Amino acid sequence: MNKLRFVFGLFVALCMSLAQAGTPVPVKILSINDFHGNLQSPGTFSGVPSGGVDYLAAYIAKTKSQNPNNTFVVSAGDLIGASPLISAFFNDEGTIETMNRLGLDFDAVGNHEFDAGRIELLRKQNGGCHPTSANTCNGASVGTPVPFEGAKFKFLSANVIDNASGKPLFPAYGIKTVNGLRIAFIGMTLEGTPGIVTPAGVAGLTFKDEADTVNALVPRLKSLGVNAIVVLVHQGGFQASTAPNFINDCSGALQNPIVSPIKDVVSRLDNAVDLVISGHTHTGYVCQLPNKVGRNIPVTQAGAFGRVITDINLTLDSDTGKVTAVNALNVIINRNDATLSPFLNPQIQNIVTGYNALVSPLANQVLGTITAAATNTANAAGEMKAGDLIADAQLAATAPAGLGGAQFALMNAGGVRAPGFVVPTGGTYPYNVTYSNAFTVQPFGNSLVTMTLSAQQIKDVLEQQFVGCNGQIANRIMQISSTLNYSWSASAPTCSKIVNATYTPSGGASEIIVSGGVVVDPTKTYRVTVNNFMATGGDNFTVLVGGLNQLGGAQDIDALVAYLVNFKSPNAPFNPAAVASRITQIP
Repeated sequence: MNKLRFVFGLFVALCMSLAQAGTPVPVKILSINDFHGNLQSPGTFSGVPSGGVDYLAAYIAKTKSQNPNNTFVVSAGDLIGASPLISAFFNDEGTIETMNRLGLDFDAVGNHEFDAGRIELLRKQNGGCHPTSANTCNGASVGTPVPFEGAKFKFLSANVIDNASGKPLFPAYGIKTVNGLRIAFIGMTLEGTPGIVTPAGVAGLTFKDEADTVNALVPRLKSLGVNAIVVLVHQGGFQASTAPNFINDCSGALQNPIVSPIKDVVSRLDNAVDLVISGHTHTGYVCQLPNKVGRNIPVTQAGAFGRVITDINLTLDSDTGKVTAVNALNVIINRNDATLSPFLNPQIQNIVTGYNALVSPLANQVLGTITAAATNTANAAGEMKAGDLIADAQLAATAPAGLGGAQFALMNAGGVRAPGFVVPTGGTYPYNVTYSNAFTVQPFGNSLVTMTLSAQQIKDVLEQQFVGCNGQIANRIMQISSTLNYSWSASAPTCSKIVNATYTPSGGASEIIVSGGVVVDPTKTYRVTVNNFMATGGDNFTVLVGGLNQLGGAQDIDALVAYLVNFKSPNAPFNPAAVASRITQIP
């Protein structure tokens, strides 16, 4: 009898427990990051023709058709900026217009959202024609409103503070409701944004610590009845998986906070955060990383350029509102997927077709010919074949006395965009480089600046390429023109890595600037060309701010175009293999 009573008691307890548990409330989150205005497919991903805003939108439309009332679309930053010609030439208005029709809900601002400055970013949100560009408000040609409509989605910038008002430049978060349950999306960029964008673009703004910003918002969100918190952060990491489906793996370097800052951010997050969607590092992963109390939470990233989307299923309990499960999968946007065809949006397709027609005469202009790939992949010393070419182009544009009298040029490696000067898939060498190809490698619209630097300043700025020297936070090997050569030691102490440096003018005798780590004549001066991003301290090259007698010059893309024409038939093509190395790494 006692045994029967015991079993009955267990049955009653189980029933009461089940009665107290609510029903599962499913929520679908579709996330991208680092889209960078890739309205057209950038090519293949893992051998699959992928991306293009048309098929990205189709995947989202198909998913929403199956989950009509509980699907949200978000971006973890760099939606715009560093874009292909079809978007950048028109001030990225086409990207905003297609994202409006794709159904984007939130974009956490990334560093590239600030490329053109905050006033221009505010215009992207609010609409209106660009005040100075002739390539604005093309709605009559592409089928969108005139003037430019602005973003129908919300930019979020929890940790970007307008110094004048003391408030975030854009809202810190947005809230969505499903079955009465509230989900908050906190959006922000990396704290280090000021060090990787043109200082003028972020003037008057303060960028706060990512984790501290989130944690400070948690009490407010709880007071608003928020049940789940999702963080959209433009910061990320790298992983070393070589598995076929590596974008859904999480291994190797991602666990190292030195090369993967997202790990440190997550490790300090309040336990109320349920999901982190990351960006910035252009990789792909689905991870579980420990938060402040050691609980593993999901951390995702979808690669870059719209080739991959993260499809996330988040489940909440209808009674408690707590998140009971999060499952994420990175999915390649496969342009050969026939199931997406019925969901293609004609209006989005017309926008892309319209902008392509407007820009095609310029995009297809042949500039010069290359005999082999000149990529933006660095060798052990940090030198890139594409970087060599760009630095030489910038020197050629500013060497004449009336244009600056430059003796050599320095180019930031981060400004040499992938893939470099490379034949498209299926093509062969020799290859005719088009304006579109060149713009893909140099999409920023920076202007050249020629300045006077002393030999000591030249040594100092070369030292500043290495982490820890005068505020540098990462190794950033500059690309240099053919008139400068130097060697650096990996084992030497911080700020003492430059061993030798030599200036060799075309057809002239070499001048030793540094010998055995010592500046030969510290006060001797040279004329040096950089872009305006670097001239104002971008990438933490603060030594360049002290350059004297600064003279502005052409845009970087114009200098590159003019230089490539030298390799157009009947002239000999550009041969990357014939370019001698300029940077040497020694133990």
